Amino acid sequence: MTVNLEVAEGVGTLRLDRPPMNALDVATQDRLKELAEEATRREDVRAVVLYGGEKVFAAGADIKEMQAMDHTAMVLRSRALQDAFTAVARIPKPVVAAVTGYALGGGCELALCADYRIAGDNAKLGQPEILLGLIPGAGGTQRLSRLIGPSRAKDLIFTGRMVKADEALALGLVDRVVPAGEVYEQAHTWAARLAQGPALALRAAKEAVDAGLETDIDTGLTVERNWFAGLFATEDRERGMRSFVEEGPGKAKFR
Repeated sequence: MTVNLEVAEGVGTLRLDRPPMNALDVATQDRLKELAEEATRREDVRAVVLYGGEKVFAAGADIKEMQAMDHTAMVLRSRALQDAFTAVARIPKPVVAAVTGYALGGGCELALCADYRIAGDNAKLGQPEILLGLIPGAGGTQRLSRLIGPSRAKDLIFTGRMVKADEALALGLVDRVVPAGEVYEQAHTWAARLAQGPALALRAAKEAVDAGLETDIDTGLTVERNWFAGLFATEDRERGMRSFVEEGPGKAKFR
């Protein structure tokens, strides 16, 4: 399989496994969508790590495969391409990308689908599609500009240049830089901590933030208010408040 889902202690690792560079061909895209939807459904998956292995996250699309496609073929394929990445972005649980080595083109776009990005000091990220006479097609023009702002996104997209981990951190493209050998461990630790949290509240927080970014402030506040009030119907809210009153903050055990 080109992508695997491994689950342990509430954390599901979506692992790209298409050596040597984890090129995202059609089969890999389809498998990614299938497993993202599985991670969404499974109650034993409470947080997710996106990982490409110790050497490379994903170096982008399979260019040889794409070269053989004409306009008609890509019109038929482009929606499925975006849908695969959107399935990852819409996993209603905390998702962290563990980025080592290259995360280029589709690889960078996949990292953008995560809620948080931890990069190794050997990471190199970018959207080099312009160098092929193309633009990003798996969400890069939209998610990148929302994450780091339109002018910075345009610089990366217009030039196609790669940025090293330190510049990616300064741009806000990644959230933490660690030694390359510690990337997965730290990403898994981040996910495992959240896997112990209140699942419905985490889902609500993620959906409120994501939905709010796509609309005006008043509509966003309505989304927030509805989720906030709705959580008062959950057992986790009862547990969290009771623990706070009786034991102090941060000691609640959630189901």
